[in-house]
Amino acid sequence: MKPRWAKLLFLLILANASGCIDNADTSLAIRKKKVDASISCVQAVGSGGDVDSGANEFGPTRANTFVPTSAAPAGMVWIPGGEFSMGAADPTGMENGGHEPMNDARPIHRVYVDGFYMDATEVTNGEFAVFVKATGYRTVAEQKPTHEEFPDAPDANLVPGSLVFSPPGGPVNLDDYARWWDYVPGADWRHPGGPGSSIRGRENYPVVQVAWEDAAAYARWAGKRLPTEAEWEFAARGGNSGQPYTWGNRLHPDGRFMANTFQGHFPDRDDGEDGYTGIAPVARFPANGYGLYDMSGNVWEWCSDWYNQDYYRQTGGALVRNPKGPAVSNDPAEPGAKKKVQRGGSFLCTDQYCTRYIVGTRGKGEWRSAANHIGFRCVKDVKR
Repeated sequence: MKPRWAKLLFLLILANASGCIDNADTSLAIRKKKVDASISCVQAVGSGGDVDSGANEFGPTRANTFVPTSAAPAGMVWIPGGEFSMGAADPTGMENGGHEPMNDARPIHRVYVDGFYMDATEVTNGEFAVFVKATGYRTVAEQKPTHEEFPDAPDANLVPGSLVFSPPGGPVNLDDYARWWDYVPGADWRHPGGPGSSIRGRENYPVVQVAWEDAAAYARWAGKRLPTEAEWEFAARGGNSGQPYTWGNRLHPDGRFMANTFQGHFPDRDDGEDGYTGIAPVARFPANGYGLYDMSGNVWEWCSDWYNQDYYRQTGGALVRNPKGPAVSNDPAEPGAKKKVQRGGSFLCTDQYCTRYIVGTRGKGEWRSAANHIGFRCVKDVKR
């Protein structure tokens, strides 16, 4: 059986950079060489400039007019919901659009979602620490794998840990993600880079090394929930329609960096032209039209939906109302694996490898796997 971390890496990589790898070793003994697809998938869309957004395939966004009379919960903003066009055009014909056509993001289709509150930022280390202190919760990465989960694994390999981006010492071919990802024993949310790392002084950074079930547990405790994929995309678009970025149609408007992505030479050299090498604190880049920060780049964000590569093709062209996603996961690249949707890309995004921080593109990850570029934010239903 494929270890959950190996599955995570394989699934995420295929999800966020499909075509980047052809297979993944399923041995628990070498799981440290597996890397999350979404981890390595990053979409830095290079230089500024107009990008063909495929606007002819998108209809207008028609936001609801209802606004709650009560104040928004602390740290959250109101997302009005409404009808919009969901999905993404093939970015391979765009300037700096990367090499992957993003077939799972089509057909572009009409969707309606009700209004909701959403965290203005990704959940931070400080916020997650409050949850852990109150509940005694232990994340998946902190738990020792069991023989029930991995019956064929030797005891020596059943060690808690998670995936960590480990840049090589120089340029490498991009045909093997294991060259820049490692399974690190002892890596967890408190030690995102492994036992020698710490979140001390980084309370305002996004919490990472959280699996889907960890994020869902936090959301329940907070009286919230994880967003559906449709809610997440509606919110990310900020009221715009068909724009390739959460802030508009240009990567660097007026020469400004608008998200934490990867500049330099992937994967060995991040030049940090946007001000950060690696992860950044939350809310260091401008908010989108709804007041949401870091909806592109920084860290991937878990959604509630199971991932199905062909889910959009099942709409039949009709307006879809408040979709919750498929009943089960289905990825032909990993039959039977349980994958959840991830959105937004991460600090590793670059058009040299993949461009899944373009709005409407989709990521995926094995639901019990984690990495140091995966986090989440929550939503909350409004009482009418």
